[in-house]
Amino acid sequence: MMPKHYIVGIDEVGRGSLAGPVAVVAALIPENLKIRVKKLGTLKDSKKLSPALREKWFNFFQNHNAIKYAIARVYPKKIDEINISRAANLAAIRAFYRLKRNHQLKSNTTDIFLDGGLFLGNSKKKPLSKTIIRGDEKINAIKIASIIAKVTRDRQMRRLAKKYPQYSLEVHKGYGTQTHLASIKKFGPSDIHRKTFINLS
Repeated sequence: MMPKHYIVGIDEVGRGSLAGPVAVVAALIPENLKIRVKKLGTLKDSKKLSPALREKWFNFFQNHNAIKYAIARVYPKKIDEINISRAANLAAIRAFYRLKRNHQLKSNTTDIFLDGGLFLGNSKKKPLSKTIIRGDEKINAIKIASIIAKVTRDRQMRRLAKKYPQYSLEVHKGYGTQTHLASIKKFGPSDIHRKTFINLS
């Protein structure tokens, strides 16, 4: 029997990074889905899980028939062009509409929640949605989206580290650590860096 109602949770990762994309995931679950996995503990947002636990949760989601998701990314050139807030919201819109298209979502059977800072906009052209402050601590669908976004982006940054080994991206995933800043100062920014984020003076 098909569930009567669904929840979509949307979350992003990479907003404050100096390199790489901002990534947004829209995750879809049945409204009454219970997620209890004894060996993984309590479902939490990605920031409260170790990298190893995030990977295990990610694998669990991928193998769960009732959990669906879509991901969208906006890359540094576009981030520099339109700013990070607009870029994150652009990725949110793209991720949601990919999810909607792939799974034939209907507005009368779906509630949409976004983590704080993200907006789809509510109008005749855009779906009704609600932004929740600290949503990644309150709503399971957003927790799921946060984990999928984090694991997916971290994997991408590790792949980029092989192409740009001088920046140690596999360690800091593009964020502004002292090591990363020192590398940028020594080698200069690459084409995967956000030029508007970097100030070495």
